[in-house]
Amino acid sequence: MPALAGQRRLEVVRSFVAIDLPQTLRDRLGELSSRLAKRVPPGSVRWVRPESIHLTLQFLGEVSSESLSQAEGLVRQAADAACPFRLEIGGLGCFPNPLRPRVLWVGVREASGTLAALQEALEAGFERLGCRREGRGFNPHLTLGRVRQEAGAAAAQAAGASVANEPRPDLGEVAVDALCLFRSDLRSSGAVYTRLAEVPLRGGG
Repeated sequence: MPALAGQRRLEVVRSFVAIDLPQTLRDRLGELSSRLAKRVPPGSVRWVRPESIHLTLQFLGEVSSESLSQAEGLVRQAADAACPFRLEIGGLGCFPNPLRPRVLWVGVREASGTLAALQEALEAGFERLGCRREGRGFNPHLTLGRVRQEAGAAAAQAAGASVANEPRPDLGEVAVDALCLFRSDLRSSGAVYTRLAEVPLRGGG
């Protein structure tokens, strides 16, 4: 989200809106990543640390520090209209496909449509403030790892095969009652996420 017209550009904060996950689910995701990692060539996949896995709803990019309060206001507006809901976590897949995988993921399902409506409300709100839509439909997922560009075609296909051959996991349900605004700091060891705000879902109250 760009700085508003007339604002001095001070510190910029790389940020996003997401649903945080309980530790029990993070533990299961870590176990799944460990199983998959044993089946792929060493170093071919950059695995996401379990404590860093979340369900992203809106990536904001670099936001001026002065605009963060405005971003939080939009998150609160969307959360005020949404009721708490539950997510079903399970299944595995690759983007764009198992033969040319770039991202290895676990699936997320939400039958009532609340999740999709919430993501659309966020995207529409931030679009009015200058954020571009991604141009692709919302496909909720939890990223386990990313195939390294230097891994080569054979290693990438091995990663895709590890996903295709893994029994379909059922990781249970997650209750969602809040949205989080996160800061992302890129470091040589990987991104570090800091929670800036947690906003409860208040719809239906």
